[in-house]
Amino acid sequence: MLVIIIFKNLYMFSTKAGEYIIIRIILNRGDGEVTKYAKRILEVINRSEEHMTAEQLFLELKGIEPSIVLATVYNNLNALCQEGLIRKMSVEGSPDRYDKIQKHDHLVCKKCSALSDMNFEDLTGSLEKQLGEGILSYDLKVFYLCSKCRGEK
Repeated sequence: MLVIIIFKNLYMFSTKAGEYIIIRIILNRGDGEVTKYAKRILEVINRSEEHMTAEQLFLELKGIEPSIVLATVYNNLNALCQEGLIRKMSVEGSPDRYDKIQKHDHLVCKKCSALSDMNFEDLTGSLEKQLGEGILSYDLKVFYLCSKCRGEK
């Protein structure tokens, strides 16, 4: 169960592992108030079990915020990505998808582009040892053929 607590410009998300992620929202209208659309987009992404495209987010938000337009969704997605509050997942041949920032890796079907979350062993130490210096982060996408594409039921 995902729990979202909002207090002024702080969000607290609980993760499946029971950890809490606290995020300071700095997207605003210029007066320090977070835009309602940025809040809504962040809420939808963080409670979703899917990796939604901008169009999917727009359609879901349209039911909650009928006045929203697709350009507003794209503008807020770009701002949320720049602030490190969500991450953009790019897979060749597919529209960009958006995901929560909770640390996890991805399996990507090379044939149908299905995207699944995975929690592989943390590679930070190994990568830093091979590189000979510290790293900021890494994004692991493992390409494979999903069971559907392999013809399994």
